[in-house]
Amino acid sequence: MNSKTNPSEQLPRAGRSEPFPSGRLTFLSPRPLPTGLPPLDHGHAVGEVNDGYLDFGTAVTPVFGLQIVLGGPLGLFLFTVFIIPLMSFLLFYWLGNGWPDGVHAFWGVFDITFPLAIWGCSFFLLVGLGIWHREHLKHESVIPTRFNRQRREVCFVPEGQKEPIFVPWEDLVAWVTEAQGATEYGVQRQYGFGIGFYHPETGEKYTLEFETPGLPLAISNWEAIRAYMEYEVHTLKEIQDPLELQGPDDPPWEGVHVFRNARKRLHCEYRQGKRGMFYLIGWYLYHLVTFWTIPNRLVEWEVQKIKRVSRKTLPKAMSDWSEALPENQWAVPSEELKRQSRRVLELQKIHPGKSTLEIFALVSDEAISRRAMTA
Repeated sequence: MNSKTNPSEQLPRAGRSEPFPSGRLTFLSPRPLPTGLPPLDHGHAVGEVNDGYLDFGTAVTPVFGLQIVLGGPLGLFLFTVFIIPLMSFLLFYWLGNGWPDGVHAFWGVFDITFPLAIWGCSFFLLVGLGIWHREHLKHESVIPTRFNRQRREVCFVPEGQKEPIFVPWEDLVAWVTEAQGATEYGVQRQYGFGIGFYHPETGEKYTLEFETPGLPLAISNWEAIRAYMEYEVHTLKEIQDPLELQGPDDPPWEGVHVFRNARKRLHCEYRQGKRGMFYLIGWYLYHLVTFWTIPNRLVEWEVQKIKRVSRKTLPKAMSDWSEALPENQWAVPSEELKRQSRRVLELQKIHPGKSTLEIFALVSDEAISRRAMTA
């Protein structure tokens, strides 16, 4: 959470869109309205989820990222040491004098590629592990942005500060961005999701942003938080397990249990004829190259270590604020939010072809007109 210039100097409202030189920004709140998209945390930005609060911005590295870090260099090594010499063998076997030229070419190329593979793969492995270690240290030191649904508040601890800031949930500003730019590879589009607020005492602006693969995914990330705060989802599994590889008693991270569940499902689908032999072999080869269950075990280790560290680094005011409340003290949605949410759901049924952002703009315009008439 950094102090910086807010994306907009005008009063934000859901559905309002603003252009900037390389794209546009569209607000999703204040007034967190239902988006109609599935609540999914594709980027694994959500950490802990329980009955009282959701932590955002401190999730661990996904298994796929660790598989790339470990398996990428090994895959490159195998390709350089075996595939390239084999291609040379086949080329000289067909174009030369058969077997003698092919074997000579194979070992000649092998003598060149083997040391290159050793140095190159060692370099990429060290770089990958260095990046992973840096991200791990960052997760250890960063205090999460915490969404408390019982209090209907959000707690921020800006970078470099120790005192938490508490912001009403319905006053939080959220937005998505769409941008494009020309590169040597052509026009590239970028998407992002952000949240921000004004400090209630100093008026200073704070924002937290991250990139997403697409606009619907950015809105789905916000929907995951909104749905949790409105008691529509209750567990991390509901927003981070689209492949349903976690059993009812499994922990909500990608540990060894996810690997075993995936292998069990694969064999079941193979027996049912849904998967072929080549897919089965490919699955085993992929996981052999990516060091079998080691990435999953690293995720388990990282989760446990971050939990131990985070419990020690949380400010006392934030820990006290996170304590569960009796149900009769839970905060409730405002009447205005309830009314606008009902209107969004009505318009989504009436205009199924309109996008989420268009629906939000219609509802916001209606709210402004209503306030002007009653003023």
